[in-house]
Amino acid sequence: MTMRLSIIVPALDEAGAIVACLDALAPLRAAGHEVIVVDGGSVDDTAALARARADRVIAAPQGRALQMNAGAAIAQGDALLFLHADTRLPADAADAIAAVLVAGARWGRFDIVLEGRSRLLPVVAATMNARSRWTGIATGDQAMFVVRDVFVQAGGFRPLPLMEDIALSTTLKRMAGPPACIRSRAVTSGRRWDAHGTLRTIVTMWRLRYAYWRGADPQALANRYRRPPARALPRLLVFAKEPVPGQVKTRLAAALGPPAAAAVYTELAERTLAAAVAARAAGVVGTVELWCDPAIDRPAFVAWRERYDLALHAQRGADLGARMHGALAAALAQGAPALLVGTDCPGIDVAYLAQAAAMLAGNDAVLGPADDGGYVLIGMRRDLDLFTGIAWSTATVIADTRARLATLRATFAELPPLWDVDTSADLARYRETQAIISGR
Repeated sequence: MTMRLSIIVPALDEAGAIVACLDALAPLRAAGHEVIVVDGGSVDDTAALARARADRVIAAPQGRALQMNAGAAIAQGDALLFLHADTRLPADAADAIAAVLVAGARWGRFDIVLEGRSRLLPVVAATMNARSRWTGIATGDQAMFVVRDVFVQAGGFRPLPLMEDIALSTTLKRMAGPPACIRSRAVTSGRRWDAHGTLRTIVTMWRLRYAYWRGADPQALANRYRRPPARALPRLLVFAKEPVPGQVKTRLAAALGPPAAAAVYTELAERTLAAAVAARAAGVVGTVELWCDPAIDRPAFVAWRERYDLALHAQRGADLGARMHGALAAALAQGAPALLVGTDCPGIDVAYLAQAAAMLAGNDAVLGPADDGGYVLIGMRRDLDLFTGIAWSTATVIADTRARLATLRATFAELPPLWDVDTSADLARYRETQAIISGR
């Protein structure tokens, strides 16, 4: 082999995509090319999943430019290829890159296809490919590659929060001419277009690029890019424990026995997940994510993933507040508002979730109070330090959270209160309600 690639994958909370990305690179690793994953502080299992599938997994400060520069600094290859975690290279990627470099190119990118629900995505991809040929500018979605010494001479990626790919393309075009545009197609996720609307996303990106060309502050542009559109569907995060007898529904277990209490927990969890996917099918929420305790590989979680088509993430944090904030922050970082629910409340249904989503569209946060002083749902449109100082498992949780929102000067709305199933009396109420609904 005369040319070795270093494939650098910046990642942040990509547990749902990183396995497919890295598994597709296995033939390249087997051929002697190098795969480096640079994690920007994921709160899910991105780094753990990557370790068995990459040559190196390192940590770097959050920010795609900073992460890619960190990967490039340790790379050993002759050429660097920067690959988003939701992108898969074509099978002939290494041969295609070698061919254009032998022919004299110093940098380049691939044509792409976009994978998603919108019927406009083929048009979007064709436009992106044509625009790149016309302007000589490549974007990160197109799997940019560059000879290592040229990358070093260019100074790497500028530490910008957005448009780092445009800035590097401009420099490389001036130094080494336009990019080699390889017609073999990489497959890139269309999730951004699906989540925010195809036409809205196109208009937003053109406005941001125009503003950047006019000299706008990249940080201000990044804030605009990450702000959820008013009509963006929220991500729904379901917090669940592994249903192990003796470790769930402990108050019920004292009366029913651990196996029976665990069965009740499983029943309630599956009721919640059924409501979640029904809300997704109705267009009330977007992605449904199951946040698992203690790990995503437990049989119950794997079974629920397959049954309900869920993305799995592991809860991380010293207490419930830290775990919830980590999950909400990860969702918000993907550019959508987020709703978080547990699995104890049988009253959560499509109508309740629709009401929560509608309230969240006009506020910074939404609360679903519980009769016992806690809450069954919480949602955010922006990242708030909301859980500091909250005394969990007390009757003052909802009151303390309202006070915290006031301190942060955040706007919020409240749903009607619901009740959890925690005690034998709650279970009797639940069974009675089920009997009434079923007409028995």
